[in-house]
Amino acid sequence: MKTIDKIPTTKIQRASKMLKFGTQVGANYIKYFGDKLVSDPDMAKDRLNEANAEDIYNGLSELKGSALKVAQMMSMDEELLPKAFVEKFSLAQFSVPPLSPPLSKKVISKGLGGDPKTKFDRINYTSTYAASIGQVHEAWRGDQKFALKVQYPGVSESISSDLNLIKPFALRMFNLKSAEVEEYFIEVNNKLQEETDYELELDQLKEISAACKHIEGLVFPKGFTEYSSKYLLTMEWMDGLHLSEYTQSKANIEERNYIAQTLWDFFMYQIHVLQKVHADPHPGNFLVSGNNELIALDFGCVKILPQEFYDPYFELTKIENIINPKKLLPLLDELEMVLEEDSIVDKKLLTDTFKDVLSILNQPFQFDLFDFSQPEFFNDLLKLGSTLKDDKRIRKLNGSRGSKHFLYVNRTLFGLLGLMNSLKAGPIKVMNYKKYEL
Repeated sequence: MKTIDKIPTTKIQRASKMLKFGTQVGANYIKYFGDKLVSDPDMAKDRLNEANAEDIYNGLSELKGSALKVAQMMSMDEELLPKAFVEKFSLAQFSVPPLSPPLSKKVISKGLGGDPKTKFDRINYTSTYAASIGQVHEAWRGDQKFALKVQYPGVSESISSDLNLIKPFALRMFNLKSAEVEEYFIEVNNKLQEETDYELELDQLKEISAACKHIEGLVFPKGFTEYSSKYLLTMEWMDGLHLSEYTQSKANIEERNYIAQTLWDFFMYQIHVLQKVHADPHPGNFLVSGNNELIALDFGCVKILPQEFYDPYFELTKIENIINPKKLLPLLDELEMVLEEDSIVDKKLLTDTFKDVLSILNQPFQFDLFDFSQPEFFNDLLKLGSTLKDDKRIRKLNGSRGSKHFLYVNRTLFGLLGLMNSLKAGPIKVMNYKKYEL
């Protein structure tokens, strides 16, 4: 794989890089306008999406950091982007061009605060995994093997400026107004700032692993304060298959169901008992060991669920609240989905829409056992996303809607559902996490 010897770190350098792939995208559109005149329009559009996905992904891969992280987040929603973008951006989860070994050595030395030889006997300066914000290296001290998670140069310093650079692209792509999404951009900025603080991540790893260590089948790596800093996190090395690899393995249905139950219990316990949750549920953040245990990694993105959001949000998992407009409307109001200036017609549209949405989305919570292997549930979810996206009545509703907390909580739950689907899990005990309550 191609390696990177230098990352643009100044605002001017990064803006120039974005301008470059923006120009490439513009050239792709010019080619597309000619292409659709002489060929099938749908096929021409597919070729445009493939070319744009390739150019944007390659440009973001050279930049690293928050722009690439946002692309990774978007790839988890198959209804948000064309297929070509989803496939390309999903590589940002754990497979992007890494830093070259010489640059890696410099970055590791800086993160350790001096010569790495004073800390470790040997380090592999060719990374094992590379993602959007950092990459992982193998290191040894005696017989003990470590994972060194090192942050790319300039990532934390460029978060705000990068988001300001990609904001116009996002607004144009999704036909949004700046004022309507400002609160969400602030939320993303704040969470990305937290994700680039590896000392905070180490604290979160220790806190959540201590709180969840009694969950059956769940394993965490040990973190090492003495070998870590703001830009470098050292953990014990954990062997296993990424969940995406595990789903393609020869694991039988009993083994898959065990992993799926453990995964489900882990997230439900965090949400309902800790009221904070590992909010980055993509396959690259979980391994399955040779003993068929789930290994949870990467605690940079942890979302706290405030009580005033948690209560109405999970009241909406109860069918009696979903089907009763008199109960549903006040809960939507608490979650900022209904605005004071909405007309009676608007409110009816919203309650009718969310009755349909929540009746499908929250199906698993209506049963003691739920079979995530059934394709009908996920097909309904995909159709639901398309319907909402194309509903002109919903799109015409004015104003910023929904609490900022929706962003990462929905990302977590939809990501979890995606992982359960990939595992073809079922039947799963939906409330099984309660047996772990202390």
